Amino acid sequence: MDSNRPVWPDLVVAIGPLAACTGLTAWWMALPARYLVDVTAVYFCFALAILRTVPRVRPGDGLGAANRVTLVRATLVLPLASLPLHTTTSDARDLWWIIAVAAIAMALDGVDGWVARRYGATAFGARFDMELDAFLLLVLSLLVWQTGNVGPWVLIIGGLRYFFVLAGRVWPCLRGDLPPRWRRKAGCVVQGAALLFCLLPMVSPVGAIAVAGAAATGLVISFAIDVAWLITHATPSRDHV
Repeated sequence: MDSNRPVWPDLVVAIGPLAACTGLTAWWMALPARYLVDVTAVYFCFALAILRTVPRVRPGDGLGAANRVTLVRATLVLPLASLPLHTTTSDARDLWWIIAVAAIAMALDGVDGWVARRYGATAFGARFDMELDAFLLLVLSLLVWQTGNVGPWVLIIGGLRYFFVLAGRVWPCLRGDLPPRWRRKAGCVVQGAALLFCLLPMVSPVGAIAVAGAAATGLVISFAIDVAWLITHATPSRDHV
């Protein structure tokens, strides 16, 4: 049954796990009070984005079961997103905490997918999940760069998807719909695992560069395949949208 029940109660409830993760991160990494303010500001912007984009009529109540799981994932990702402003992620103890939180967020990605298949997937839910995955990769790329083991080129892993979106504003054919491929979902998992590997305290710069380089190369190839498909299947009417 479709419902118009507002989603803001779900966003309010999510403040609980967000506060828990943020508070534990601040305590574990001895971060200043400004960190708490920054995470709050990021969540406020995140909540506004959800309110602006969520369909007015949705199946189920509020955000729905699968999107609530994705929202919980976001309460783990957003505290990590503010870390580059407050730490250089060079301490082994801090790195283990980042890896643990990010790994839980990645594991929950499989949970929200299962819930969506069981109770019904939606276009908004798929987009919500994809955007959060992309954002997590960007955050992890920044944190890997901050370790000093890998150069700024590692941002290719987290930034290529956003570059692709911007390119679509210049070349409308890149805004076309791609056929579903497991390659993309598997690639996202591989990229995340590679970045977590690079964050391991015992990994040498050589090892981190090798793994990150392989992951970035695979990602570039995957995007090149999709770009070639979009250009090949572009139509004149699509180009003038």
